[in-house]
Amino acid sequence: MKQCILLWLLVVLTVSQAFSQQDHPFFPAKRLITTGIYYYPEHWDPNLWERDIKRISEMGFEFVHLAEFAWSRMEPEEGKFDFVWLDKVMGLCAKYHLKVVMCTPSATPPAWLRYQYPETFQMNSRYIRGEHGTRGLGSVVSPVYHRLVETIVTQMAQRYGNNENVIGWQLDNEPDAKPDFSPASQDAFRQWLKNKYHSIDTLNAVWGTAFWSQWYNSFDQVIIPNVDLVGWWGSNPHAVLDFKRYMADAQAEYLDFQARTLRNNISQQQFVTTNYTAVSPGADPRRTKLLDFATYTAYPNGGTYNIGKQGFRLGNSNVILFAAEYYKSVGGVTGAMEIQPGTVNWGNFTPQPLPGTVRMWLYHIFAAGGKLACSYRFRQINYGAEQYHSGIMETDGVTPSPGGHDYMQFMKEMDILRKEADIKAALPEKLAKRSTAVLWNLENYWSFDQQRQTRQWDTWNYPVKFLQIAKSFGAQADVVPETADLSKYKVVIVPAYELVDSGLIKKWQAYAANGGQLIITCRTATKTRAGNLWEAGWAAPLSGLIGARISSFDMLPDQYYGDIQTKSGHYNWNNWGDLLQPDKNTEALAVYNDQFYKGAAAVVKRRLGKGTVTYIGVDTDDAKLGKDVLRDIYTAAGATTEDYPPGVFVYWRDGFYVAVNYSSDDYNMNTGASAKILIGEKNIKPGGVLVWKE
Repeated sequence: MKQCILLWLLVVLTVSQAFSQQDHPFFPAKRLITTGIYYYPEHWDPNLWERDIKRISEMGFEFVHLAEFAWSRMEPEEGKFDFVWLDKVMGLCAKYHLKVVMCTPSATPPAWLRYQYPETFQMNSRYIRGEHGTRGLGSVVSPVYHRLVETIVTQMAQRYGNNENVIGWQLDNEPDAKPDFSPASQDAFRQWLKNKYHSIDTLNAVWGTAFWSQWYNSFDQVIIPNVDLVGWWGSNPHAVLDFKRYMADAQAEYLDFQARTLRNNISQQQFVTTNYTAVSPGADPRRTKLLDFATYTAYPNGGTYNIGKQGFRLGNSNVILFAAEYYKSVGGVTGAMEIQPGTVNWGNFTPQPLPGTVRMWLYHIFAAGGKLACSYRFRQINYGAEQYHSGIMETDGVTPSPGGHDYMQFMKEMDILRKEADIKAALPEKLAKRSTAVLWNLENYWSFDQQRQTRQWDTWNYPVKFLQIAKSFGAQADVVPETADLSKYKVVIVPAYELVDSGLIKKWQAYAANGGQLIITCRTATKTRAGNLWEAGWAAPLSGLIGARISSFDMLPDQYYGDIQTKSGHYNWNNWGDLLQPDKNTEALAVYNDQFYKGAAAVVKRRLGKGTVTYIGVDTDDAKLGKDVLRDIYTAAGATTEDYPPGVFVYWRDGFYVAVNYSSDDYNMNTGASAKILIGEKNIKPGGVLVWKE
């Protein structure tokens, strides 16, 4: 009995440590979160700089984000540098007690570079070279471009790398591993393939080039697979998968190259990061080796219909929900380097956010453990491509926008929370029992998106769906790579993990056998790492783990729903259905109740050692079946669960709870009679926030 108690205390302690807010080399825990603002002095009359920077300080911001698009101002001609103007801005920031995040300007090469070195630009899938006038078109594998980038980055690092006012560096801007078909990229891709496969015969075997006479005699014959010209259905899926891997590797190495260049010249007290987009289907942040941590850009409101009648004003709750957990897997911390302050210039339509919505987004970032929150941008530009993208200030440069007022309120409230925070508080026991990990690997996205098999398969949002379910239970949930230590979590969810090997299956098996609750979903383990089907039964490596054989699968047409029956009732399904044949000691939790295979199992569960393995073989739009199955698993494992409605998210950090409401309805939070309300009210309005202590 004593051993059981000691084991439980060890689990609680381990999970508590995993979620507690400890001091970070760049972010003191007592500060909770650091706020910043993008400012582009090169856009404005120098006579206005001091007015603007003084106002930034007065509003409560703590750092200024500078220089990410200013290459042409810092190097107006090749080899000729001008930092006098930036020195002046840096001096003003110091005068008004503002720190600086300095940015490398590689996303916007100057006109002279395009004129003198056109080969440094990417080519699209029509083999048309990119043109000067936008951003992010430099070829990240071009040796010439590397040389030019290294020069400007070195100059900046030598000038500001030991400036005590610079707290860190952002590399490039929104790296996205954009497909590049330029000659430099074709050469780099062939070299990447040589390094991976060593012989052309091995490549032919892995890619299955016997199909449609695609056989190669040498690496020189290989070209980048072009889905746009060949057709998605005709493209070699193994070649496409490798191209995605290559571009992600190239993007990561490009960032690491810049990080190395900086590290040779800057103080160890300055961090190095970059700002991936919240939805990043091309760039894989986990491939970088030299970033101190990764941040993300958050644009929840781009003119989409979300939760309820006011959803289009409140934004897509999935944006911050997923990014805030996913990007922690690089360096252990994250934050939003770029948040929209109001309307944007690129949405399907551009509605005004409901008053208070920007503040809610900021609280969501904070609640999920964010260490910094920085808004794009201070002043709304009067010219250029982003005239209609709002700022913290209106177009007159002196009047705060609604988003500006939201930011000021948030920063004042942070002062309150800094006094109330208990940074050494242990995770409450009820939350420790709900600790959850969602396993996710971008390579699965690449594989699925090439062969979705049904247009109803929502590739990006499928794993997000399970994060939503965990959060609706009030669970602290991480999005983790397959290399993570799973023993820290009571529940591990593996959603549609298509590409596996035997080592990964054994890891999952060990997790469950040692007492974990393992949930696996449809379309897992259907292919090898190379993207080949197994020369065995469907998803054969999974059969022994889940205690069932997957005999086949089905999909239903648009607006058609099949029926599934459980002991407690009936459920609809529509997108994907695996037909399961359970082993003798495996329980069928749900069966198909119609179609020609009526009676086949849809969800199964088995005991494995000290834990359990559950396989959910169906994907449904409403996710009701999956949610009910998961709730039973948490309950059986001794965890209580909440029942928060869609759009209401509750987090715990630093000794208090934080709730945000993306839904279009009021939500009355049950905080308990002894709760101390710090921010907001128990009745949380749409776009509202509540912070309390128990």
